[in-house]
Parts: sequence; structure tokens; C-alpha cells
Amino acid sequence: MRSTAIEEHKQSLILSSRQKDILSGLLLGDGHLETQNRGRTYRLKVEQSVRKKEYVEWLFQEFRDFVRTEPKEKEKTRNGSRTTNVGFSTLSVGNFRFHAQQFYRGKQKVVPKLIGKLLSPLVLAVWFMDDGSQKSSLHKARILNTQGFRKQEIRQLIRILDTQFDIQAKLRNQKDGYQIYIAAASADRLKQIIEEHVVPCMRYKL
Repeated sequence: MRSTAIEEHKQSLILSSRQKDILSGLLLGDGHLETQNRGRTYRLKVEQSVRKKEYVEWLFQEFRDFVRTEPKEKEKTRNGSRTTNVGFSTLSVGNFRFHAQQFYRGKQKVVPKLIGKLLSPLVLAVWFMDDGSQKSSLHKARILNTQGFRKQEIRQLIRILDTQFDIQAKLRNQKDGYQIYIAAASADRLKQIIEEHVVPCMRYKL
């Protein structure tokens, strides 16, 4: 039986502009929305390596009103290798419906047609924290792991990085899809745009 108090709490929730930006960044990265009632409500699932626990804790605090339980660690075994992840899930609420409609076609994650209107420095920062990296310790180029998106969608993201943020990038072919390769010449520009939003444990990526 559903708790009346929980349902009343859900009805009182409002998704702030900051939370909307963070959610957009997560959905460009590893964040996941799921529904159990054919799209009436959705819950956000966040899961990262335990090495990124500080980042998960930051996300948890940002969505604190939407979450009932603290982030939890869990062990996974894949191909004989054991890893520890940490994550949390929000309540299932209607507040996430707009983002679900924009970022999903069925169960397939997509880049929204209006991504140019959604993308902001905070969105870019969360996207980079979630799914970005430095090419190598000897190279200033940065990578955004976009393998889950289609080639034309990634090209759209590259155009927007250029026109809205003056960041030069290109497609990088990988076995499992395409990455966004941010040229070394634009690494400082990227850092300038997102640095104030990057949590301490993720600053190594800059």
C-alpha cells in the first residue's frame, strides 16, 4: 500500500532550473531514467565506480528532496572481475517526464532535437564529469564518450560545441561507436567554461 505521506511529498516537489541542467548533463552521460507505469512517472538512477563516490554524493545532495535512501555501494562481477559501484535512485515522479520525452525514444537514449537550448556551462560540466576524460597524461585533448548515440546526433553535439561555446571537436571512431574528440587547442576553453562547476574529485579530468 502506498504511503499517503510519500505521495503528498511527491506532489510538493519542484524541479529547479539547476536540477534540470544537472539532469540534462547526466542524461548526456551515464544517467538513466526509467518508468514502471508507461511514462506517467520516472525515476533517475545514478551509478558510478566507488572511486567517484564524492561525485555521487554531490549528485545525491543536489537531488536530495527526490531521494529517500542514501547512496549505497554494491559489488558487481563481470568477466571474472569484481568491481564496486555506488549509486542511488530517486522517487518515481512526474517531474522527470519532460526530460524522458526529450532524451528517449522507447528505451533508446537519444540527443534531443532542442539540445542547443538545453546545453549550458553547468550541463556541459556534468556531462564531462559523468562521461569525459583526458586523452592521456601526455596530451591535452579531451574525450566525451558518446558511443551510445547515433553518428548524426554526435555531429549535432559537435556543431553546438563549436557555435555556442567556441570549442573545436570532431568524431573519433571506436570499436563500439563514436566519441567526441575535443582538440588540445580547445582544452583550456573547455576548462574555462566548466571549471567552477566541477567537484573537487573530478578536477583531475581538467
